[in-house]
Amino acid sequence: MKILSIQSAVAYGHVGNSAAVFPLQRIGVEVLPVYTVNFSNHTGYGAWRGPLISPNDVRDVITGIEERGVFPEIDVVLSGYQGGEGIGDVIVDAVARVKAANPSAVYACDPVMGNANSGCFVAPAIPELLRERVVPVADIITPNQFELGYLTGTEPDTLVSTLESADAAREMGPSTVLVTSVERPDRERETIEMLVVDDAGAWIAQTPLLPMKANGSGDVTAALFTAHYRRLGDAAQALAHTVSSVFDLLRTTHESGSRELQLVESQTFYAHPRLQFPVRQVR
Repeated sequence: MKILSIQSAVAYGHVGNSAAVFPLQRIGVEVLPVYTVNFSNHTGYGAWRGPLISPNDVRDVITGIEERGVFPEIDVVLSGYQGGEGIGDVIVDAVARVKAANPSAVYACDPVMGNANSGCFVAPAIPELLRERVVPVADIITPNQFELGYLTGTEPDTLVSTLESADAAREMGPSTVLVTSVERPDRERETIEMLVVDDAGAWIAQTPLLPMKANGSGDVTAALFTAHYRRLGDAAQALAHTVSSVFDLLRTTHESGSRELQLVESQTFYAHPRLQFPVRQVR
């Protein structure tokens, strides 16, 4: 499997491609990383250095890959945080060109906009760009619960309303929606869930909620789920593999006391997920 991953990169820590590439490689995926920013560290520190890469430069890198004749071999285009609004058009164009070369290729979009705790933290134009131009051409999207509501203009909180919001997102274009952080009032205390909905049904998995914030965990989640789903063709199995690997990554990070994901230290959990969390069909 080959994945063209168009995301940010940092030298210190693990977000964007700096979070997604190694776990994908560890499960046997060939990744072609294209960077949209090249920062010293993620912006959660409040200070960082390095360039936001211009859309034209990103497009040139993608064109160079195309000129090597690689597009017919690409199975997935993956995108995450979009630092500037011009990147969206570059990604949409790349998706069209890859699919023209390989009609079986899919586009997986992680529509990064914010979360329930900090609200929307991207440039004001990004949510509209995602809603109007990017998400409609995606096959898979991986929003958190906040982003799902923001995309669809709904307020998902219960299981029923989250399923309805996922259906609303599917009506926008994507056939598969992975909701990466479902927090409903009637769940067990100190737990969190992931929910996936596709044409075959809907499934949910519950894990302990760890008392930590981990930048980049959503990037790992989107990457692993997309690869497993593409390889297995089964949303429930892909969810089971993903929640297992991501929980063990977060647990290892929490136990280390580090602010940054213990990405390398957790590599066994990507290649050999323990599958310790049951997946329940909810529709």
